[in-house]
Amino acid sequence: MIHLSAPARYLILALSILLGLHWILALTHEEYGRATSLSTLISGSNKPHRPDENLEQYYYTPPTPDPDTETSLESISNVTHLLTDTSRRRANATLLMLARNGDVDGAVRSVREMEDRFNRRFGYPYVFLNEEPFSEEFKKRVSVLSNAPMEFGLIPHDHWYQPNWIDEPKAEAARKKMENEQIIYGGSVSYRNMCRFNSGFFFKHPLVQQYRWYWRIEPDVHFHCDVQFDPFLYMEDHDKVYSFTIAMYEFEATIPTLWQTVTDFKNKHPEFIAKDNAMNFLSDNGGERYNLCHFWSNFEIADMEFWRGPAYTAFFEHLESTGGFYYERWGDAPVHSIAAALFARKDQIHFWDEIGYEHNPYTHCPQSEANWKRGKCSCNQQKSFDYDGYSCMMRWDQVMGWK
Repeated sequence: MIHLSAPARYLILALSILLGLHWILALTHEEYGRATSLSTLISGSNKPHRPDENLEQYYYTPPTPDPDTETSLESISNVTHLLTDTSRRRANATLLMLARNGDVDGAVRSVREMEDRFNRRFGYPYVFLNEEPFSEEFKKRVSVLSNAPMEFGLIPHDHWYQPNWIDEPKAEAARKKMENEQIIYGGSVSYRNMCRFNSGFFFKHPLVQQYRWYWRIEPDVHFHCDVQFDPFLYMEDHDKVYSFTIAMYEFEATIPTLWQTVTDFKNKHPEFIAKDNAMNFLSDNGGERYNLCHFWSNFEIADMEFWRGPAYTAFFEHLESTGGFYYERWGDAPVHSIAAALFARKDQIHFWDEIGYEHNPYTHCPQSEANWKRGKCSCNQQKSFDYDGYSCMMRWDQVMGWK
């Protein structure tokens, strides 16, 4: 029989308590379980190899010719698609922001950074949308930030507010339940209005209808790197339909019946499911269960013809008919992500390592040293969300064959 000293017994007891607490937290707190899983801990020192050069060099704007040298635009004119100040290809695109008058300070900060980091070179027009008329103060403070055209639009009533056919007592009971469970925005009707609008209506707005491409911007976000290329043209030339910077898990309590609703649609409309799609990003078992991964849609650059097309139109109408935006709390992020992953080929979805982006509390910072230096990025690469335990980026890497 082994006799242990008192200190050794206390040490074993302490370790047993710590291990017990770890397993309890892992079982009861999904985020803690992911962050401390063996695969996550291993992946931290074994990050996948992404291509350093995601963009052909000719998508970058050239430096301004130095008058003291013989460098001229003629010397680089043989490069296809080169963007210059005198001859520039342009996409049919807009920078789109949904904001309220009370968001003016945050909107100013976002537009200022968008101009400094990207749009002062390209001059793409802005569209601002609000469920109430924009104040003169909002329009004045935002308009002064750029020479690019700006339009301010009112969202149609039926595109924003809860439909009359929704069973309000049922919806109210769902909100109260989520509030009691302390789910973020669980009791908010306006948040649900926004998610529904972003899922199915923003691309139908009269001010937006004239455009094919959009870059979604929100108030109070940060762009940490110079974007010296045109992402719209890159996507157009490479047959992309959707792009992102951050991928993460959704709160399952907000979408308990969403995947079954999606499955019902897939079974009804197999003709819309793309070959070589990204189902493996959404599910670990071929679609039997949703793993909750989605692209964080507060940043997205995408083709609105995809949203306006027959597959997504039928998909949104199917979702809308169930009332899930109000009886639960379906977000536009999982809705957009599921649609892109199922109705497009996986190679039509693009990840921007080059674009440093922050929406509190998460940041994407370029992991490629070349991209980080070229963009003169202000973010800390070590604090990028890419391989956090709550991130789905590792899964996307696997889908794309980068790991």
